[in-house]
Amino acid sequence: MLVLSRQRDETIMIGDDIEITVVDIRGDKVRLGITAPTRIAVHRKEVYDAISRENEQASRIAGGAIEEITQKIRPGPARNASRANAERLTAGRPAEDAPTPRVANGAKAQNSTNGRTEGMRGAG
Repeated sequence: MLVLSRQRDETIMIGDDIEITVVDIRGDKVRLGITAPTRIAVHRKEVYDAISRENEQASRIAGGAIEEITQKIRPGPARNASRANAERLTAGRPAEDAPTPRVANGAKAQNSTNGRTEGMRGAG
């Protein structure tokens, strides 16, 4: 372990990207300011240890638990039926960005996708 002495407002460099600055000293407490790239996680040791424990526990999920989770997120017959119904209803519709047919003087234009007639106003 490298041990360095620093006073308030003095900095330690780690590589080219990480700066550790002594911000304040009060009694037995030292406040440090750390400047590091966002790709480098900076945590207090106790927080880092807690994150590591949680990640380790999450990686050790039993096989039965994975199957249970998979069953919960897999679409069941009701979801599959409603998805098929939605696809059937939207089949043949023009894309939302397709131009809207326009007819002058408020005449009726027939919608080609559902056979309904709708009042259309011309672009005057």
